[in-house]
Amino acid sequence: MNTLIGELKNKMELICILSSGKGTWAQVSGLIKHGDWDKIILIGDDFSSQFQILDKKDKTEFIKVDLKKKLVDLKDELLKKLKDKFDGMEVACSIASGDGKEHMALISALISIPVGIRFTALTKEGVVFL
Repeated sequence: MNTLIGELKNKMELICILSSGKGTWAQVSGLIKHGDWDKIILIGDDFSSQFQILDKKDKTEFIKVDLKKKLVDLKDELLKKLKDKFDGMEVACSIASGDGKEHMALISALISIPVGIRFTALTKEGVVFL
């Protein structure tokens, strides 16, 4: 039983928003390349589907959402599309891309699943959890 708890505790999945600012995609790309992720979930709209990452493609899933929706509607769409996506009890979350409305909708949806959130970023020292 303890082994299973240990495996769940060590399992880390990454979820990132990809919004319209291509400049912020470098942070997401770096996190994907430099992190050791069990699963990678990218969230975005039609424009964001242009994001290409060759590394870890087999672990990556893109989930299309309508980022133009109102806050509550976006949260509900995210909750519906994310509720069965996670194997672990917490996720690494990057909000380097996107705006406040998108961040609030994602965080709200993750809390509602429920799943714990560990914010993550790529720094000069490597991938860090905040």
